[in-house]
Amino acid sequence: MPVPLVVSEIGKSFVMHLRGGVTLPVISGASFSLEAGQCAVLGGPSGVGKSSILKMVYGNYGVDEGQIIVRHGGGLVDIATADPRTILAVRRDTIGYVSQFLRAVPRVSAVDVAAEPLVERGEDKDVARDRARTLLSRLNLPEHLWSLPPATFSGGEQQRVNIARGFITDHPILLLDEPTASLDAENRAVVIGLIEEKKAAGVAMLGIFHDKDVRDAVADVVIDVAAFAPGRAVA
Repeated sequence: MPVPLVVSEIGKSFVMHLRGGVTLPVISGASFSLEAGQCAVLGGPSGVGKSSILKMVYGNYGVDEGQIIVRHGGGLVDIATADPRTILAVRRDTIGYVSQFLRAVPRVSAVDVAAEPLVERGEDKDVARDRARTLLSRLNLPEHLWSLPPATFSGGEQQRVNIARGFITDHPILLLDEPTASLDAENRAVVIGLIEEKKAAGVAMLGIFHDKDVRDAVADVVIDVAAFAPGRAVA
């Protein structure tokens, strides 16, 4: 089976404009690949650059050097050099993303927030809503909240809507940015089950998990991001 994602020698620095234009190098020479049906975890201490790598793969951060090759639409796309329209197409069809925070849309129900990615891909609205309800139920979000906008929900309730939204599609690549950070033990177990189902379906996942129990349960491989810290010699 073709490898869906290859990251090759990527580097990233930030310019600190409020500190006189000082350049802060964050990542240097990061290289790894992601296989179908595998959950790879970005490991290392806080501040080492895990989120930066995830955001570069998704196209939120620019890449100073290197390549991020994604198998998309029967061909290959380099996220590092792709134009904005191509990146939007990759996000729609190839790379899904579960972030730590839900962008709550006023007056839009939790069901419709969760169903939106399927609708954007052309799925019938009723089918998408049914799928959203199934996921919200699995994630133990009370049914009386489904028709309400999640802007007023608690952090844990919003995160469950966010997880349903991220897992509702069949993207071949899924990025997970601390999806269990605001969840109790019961719902962390639900997310572990969802990840295992994605693995079985051949989805390639790249994630950050600060919860050790979840990380140990889902990780097929741990990528040591500290090895890509600028100035560190890598064997």
